[in-house]
Amino acid sequence: MPKVSSVIVPYAAYLRVYEPLAAFPDEERAHWTRYARRPDRPSYQDELRRSLSDLLPTPPVAVPVHESADAFVTEVDGVVCVCPWRTRLRGWQALGDLAEDFPEPVLDALIPPVVRRQSAQDYERWLERNPDARPWIRTATWQVPINWFVLVSDAEREYDEGGGDEGAAAPVLRYRTPMVQARRRVARGLRALREAVDEGPLIDGLVDVGRWLEEFHPRSLVELDYGGLVHALPAGELEADHSAADVAEGIEALRHGDGAAAGAAYGRLVERWRAVRDRRSAN
Repeated sequence: MPKVSSVIVPYAAYLRVYEPLAAFPDEERAHWTRYARRPDRPSYQDELRRSLSDLLPTPPVAVPVHESADAFVTEVDGVVCVCPWRTRLRGWQALGDLAEDFPEPVLDALIPPVVRRQSAQDYERWLERNPDARPWIRTATWQVPINWFVLVSDAEREYDEGGGDEGAAAPVLRYRTPMVQARRRVARGLRALREAVDEGPLIDGLVDVGRWLEEFHPRSLVELDYGGLVHALPAGELEADHSAADVAEGIEALRHGDGAAAGAAYGRLVERWRAVRDRRSAN
């Protein structure tokens, strides 16, 4: 498959769900079965490059006209599992979130109001026909949301420093965990947080991601992938990043009523990810 560009596109992290083929309706299952046999399946960078290429025309294509027929594929205990891209659906949802990230004049310069209005109308009509639609992928730019780390454990951390030469493989930092484990950790984390604090963005985010996980087959695989975010972190910091361990330590401290230890773990997380987000506005 030809690539839009050979340039690496940073800086997004991903939370993905890979479902077994048995979870899909017959027609879609047949498509993914054939797709999984293809040797030329695209990567996450290919998806980002295609999205960026759509923003180059005038006016820009804010959301693809047709839904993607691509997916990520993996095998779990001999069972083929797929994570559909659903780029069009995710594009609509991301477009709706842009107002929280940019002031209106900047947003108007990026994507003209008429394009945003048309996309919003298209999404409303599509939702009327597909009220139960949900994405298999969540994306975060310049950060990994803290509530994502609740789903995984440090023992599931996979780090590959990649190659140092030009054209060599990029670093990889990801976690993979069975769906049942992810759901169990969400439940335990929510109990500990609710016993310690009344409310807050961490609880709200964890409730939201927990509800999302409930939409999928119980034998699915959950993947937290730093994706292009690895290019925003120096190699030493990336190798030393054990954010999932810090989150688990903080939750365990809350469970035992140790506010000081929980605060120390949370402080390490905040400092680490503030340093990453600060690079967003650096020259």
